[in-house]
Parts: sequence; structure tokens; C-alpha cells
Amino acid sequence: MLNVIRHEAIVELNLARPPVNALSLELLDTLCLTFDQAVADGARGVLLSGAQGMFSAGVDVPSLIGSDRSQVRTYWRAFFSACARLANSPIPVVAAITGHSPAGGAVLSLFCDYRVMANGPFRIGLNEVQVGLSVPECIQMALRRVVGPYRAERLLIAGAMIDSEQALGCGFVDELTGVDQVVPRALHWLNELLALPSHAMLTTRAIARADLSTAYADVDALPLDDFIDGFFRDDTQAVLQALVARLKSKG
Repeated sequence: MLNVIRHEAIVELNLARPPVNALSLELLDTLCLTFDQAVADGARGVLLSGAQGMFSAGVDVPSLIGSDRSQVRTYWRAFFSACARLANSPIPVVAAITGHSPAGGAVLSLFCDYRVMANGPFRIGLNEVQVGLSVPECIQMALRRVVGPYRAERLLIAGAMIDSEQALGCGFVDELTGVDQVVPRALHWLNELLALPSHAMLTTRAIARADLSTAYADVDALPLDDFIDGFFRDDTQAVLQALVARLKSKG
């Protein structure tokens, strides 16, 4: 479900939940616990990766259909807790986007310091609107600080899924490379960063990311209940149930 791979002072957290690395509650909880352990054990950097061709398909929607409000709230709190781990990380984190990265997968990458994506027929984006979900402010701000206000507005409202070249062009990702070179390039970037004077780099980084860490200082202060109210709207449930039906028919 989550492979831990050590590269000297860097810990790679490799999402390994076939077939599409959907973010289940168990995977999110494991990601948070393992991330905390890596920091506690003295890692100087973290790399988040997926499988070749698929970084993460995002939220495990099928597991949420039919769940009661308490179960849904537990899931979304775990998702935002994972975002908060990355937002408040005391050490640099790089996303090795090894393939497609819709919705929740794209969201996690936004909280990393740097994003290396596989070049090719791969798409990334926050397509929540297309599946009937609104995008809360705490996620919108994460996209705005990466691509700018106007571009974020256009991408969010349309629920656009853009290809790797478009993602590079608008700043959604920082670098493109061959699918088999995503992790090595991500490691290269992180090692170059870690070669800088540590105190100066980390202090400057903390100042630069203060808006993100402040927004995610307290997960329970996020508008979870408003978001969950939207999740249970009849029209949203209808779209999500149709999505799950399509996924089952393909499987």
C-alpha cells in the first residue's frame, strides 16, 4: 500500500495500491503516520511517488458511496490531514508525478515544494466540479499560490484536466521528464536543495510557505462540515453514483 524507500537522507514514500493508487482511508492514515515517522527519524527530505503511468487516481470514491455522514467525515478529515502534513512539513517535499494525477492526487502534489511530472499522454488537474464536488477555499488557495489567481479560477471552475505540457506551461508542475526518470529527477532536485546551507534554506522556506502552513495549522478549523454538506447533496450523489457505475462497468 505504501513502500518506504530510503535514498540516504531522503525518504521516498511510494504509493502502491493497485490498480490506480486510489486514496483509501487506510492509505491516507498510513501516509500520515509514515510521514511523521520519517521526520522523527531524521529524514532531511521526502519524495512522494506513484506507479509508472499513474501517480494517484485521487479520492477512493467507491468506498464513500453508501457511507453515513460520520464515515464520510472521518475520510475527509484524513484526506485534509494528509494535506496538512505536507503543508506543515519542516523538511522539503518533492512530488514525483509518475503519470495521471486527477483530483486528490493533484491536490497532494500542490502541497509539495516542487513537482516533477512524466512527459507524455498524462493528465493532471482538479476535476472535482466535473464529478459534482465543490472545491473548498483551503484547496483553491493551494492552487492559486502555484499557478496564480486567474489561471486557478479558470482551471477550478471548469474542473479541467490538462496534459503534461499544459501543466508545465501554466506552472502547475515545475519540470517534465521521461516516465522512467521522474523519480531520479525529483531526487536530483531535492539533493541540490539539501546541499545549500541548511539553516538559511529551511528558514527561508518556512517564511515562503507561511501562508500554506497557517491555513493548515488546525485541520479541525477547516470547513469540513460545509464541504460534507455539499457531498451529500442529491445532485452531487447522483453524479458520484454514475461515476462509480462507469468505473464498475470498465472493471
